[in-house]
Amino acid sequence: MYVCGITPYDATHLGHAMTYVSFDLVQRALRDGGTEVSYVQNVTDVDEPLLERAERDGVDWRDLAADETERFRGDMSALRVLAPDAFIGAVEAIPLIIPIIEKLLADGLAYLVEQDIYFSVAMAPHFGSVAHLAREQMLELSAERGGDPSRQGKRDPLDPLLWRAERPGEPSWPAPFGAGRPGWHVECAAIALEHLGPEIDIQGGGSDLAYPHHECSAAHAAGVSGHWPFAQSYVHSGMLAYKGTKMSKSLGNLVFVSALRADGVDPTAIRLALLSHHYRDDWEWTNEALDEALARLQRWRAAVAGEGGPDGENLLARVRACLADNLDAPRALAAFDSWADGALAGDTADPQAPRLARDAADALLGILL
Repeated sequence: MYVCGITPYDATHLGHAMTYVSFDLVQRALRDGGTEVSYVQNVTDVDEPLLERAERDGVDWRDLAADETERFRGDMSALRVLAPDAFIGAVEAIPLIIPIIEKLLADGLAYLVEQDIYFSVAMAPHFGSVAHLAREQMLELSAERGGDPSRQGKRDPLDPLLWRAERPGEPSWPAPFGAGRPGWHVECAAIALEHLGPEIDIQGGGSDLAYPHHECSAAHAAGVSGHWPFAQSYVHSGMLAYKGTKMSKSLGNLVFVSALRADGVDPTAIRLALLSHHYRDDWEWTNEALDEALARLQRWRAAVAGEGGPDGENLLARVRACLADNLDAPRALAAFDSWADGALAGDTADPQAPRLARDAADALLGILL
């Protein structure tokens, strides 16, 4: 499983948290079912937004990336997100990226515009089959999401950047085709190929990554390896809104996990609030959602503190069935609510139920009771 990571210039808002908690749930369900999981995640620790923020704040981009990456990892740990087996930065991956670009150039799948290198989507026979979008939609999203469809000299407006040639004042690394730094999409292709191979089971991220990021990284990987599909399943989590608008760094309407933690909010309640919505749904964060999660957490903890409860094995089976049904976390939480209501109402038929309920909440849902 490869899940695309953050660009560490302002981490970790609740939109990030929703994505990584969702894929943590995937990993937990797979492992509970006996599947061995190799989980890789990147961090884009050099990119335009990071450089722009560092210049704005008068700090070194490397220090900004390191600080925000560490904040992100601390937030993930507090939310009880299981750490990936490999957590690789774009800078660390440059030695992997350079030979990929060399091969794409040698095979005629890439070309130069001035000194920048672009990938030719015309040479990718499956291009468009990941996000399933019309060309007009791809052109619109490319302009919105970091592409440059209007650049003169490109063979196709949709051709993505593989290598940005060195510019004054920007970080760069030596390469046989000229100093510069990698494009966004080739970073994930290189890391996934190195750590997981030419075909992976799951590629994940927020729904805004389906195009152009997952579309282009799949095309890069297939262009190098010759294997298709690159991922058997593309899994995308929904977008989180706040005050009526999608939560995003560019808009600045962010709620940060670290800020909630600093205010004394139990991270387990934050996780419960996120799990109360299906991973694929778009929804809006509210203070009421957090209040409901805190109340739910209090009920669950009171229930497992008792001397018994309704049938614990039945609860475990119900939670597993919910997660097996397209990762239906809200229904799994409702099953736990029902069990807790019974325990608090005095049903203590199963003296082992509180222990089993506590273990199930921990292992399957990542909820510490």
